[in-house]
Amino acid sequence: MAIARFRNYEAGGRAVTITVPTTAGGLVITGSIDYRAKLGYGVVRGTGRDTSSDGLIQWNSTTVFVHPMTNTPAEAPASPPGSDWHRRPLQTSGSSLDSSLLIALSLGSDRPDNAELLPQNGAAWVGQDQVGGRQVDVMSGPAARGKPGTAGNVRYWIGSDGTMYRVQADVASEPQPVIIDFDTQAYVPVQPAPGVTPTR
Repeated sequence: MAIARFRNYEAGGRAVTITVPTTAGGLVITGSIDYRAKLGYGVVRGTGRDTSSDGLIQWNSTTVFVHPMTNTPAEAPASPPGSDWHRRPLQTSGSSLDSSLLIALSLGSDRPDNAELLPQNGAAWVGQDQVGGRQVDVMSGPAARGKPGTAGNVRYWIGSDGTMYRVQADVASEPQPVIIDFDTQAYVPVQPAPGVTPTR
């Protein structure tokens, strides 16, 4: 578990599918995250609701950029459209979508976590499972920094080599957890949309 976030950073980026619970149904984002530039990009679709939020989405740790589309493609184009992006600040609380985007971005780190501190802060082995035919260990995450009592709010499905395959996280604004699945499709390098600055 200590090297799982570093593995994502080491890989440069990963393909992700983020399933976001919302009061009006849910959202699914299919795309890629560049863990070195701290930049995500993909297609967002509503599930069990109207399609008003369908389109392209790109985000960094402070800003969300959306490009509404009526006929959303199955995959985001490798080169983002040159115009019609709407930007807004990323909310750090109260939005299950923004919480999910932040969590997904935080799953890469330029150095391994401290293996001794993880269990001291509440991280624990939960059991074994299979994801995409792979045998994985399920681990409950440590408490969030400065937030006692949050140990176990995040669960990780990790392969024997430290590769992360799934993350499930509780978000304060929803009863259902966010689910982030990795390698659900091919990774496509993330190109910044106009006006988007990668945070290197």
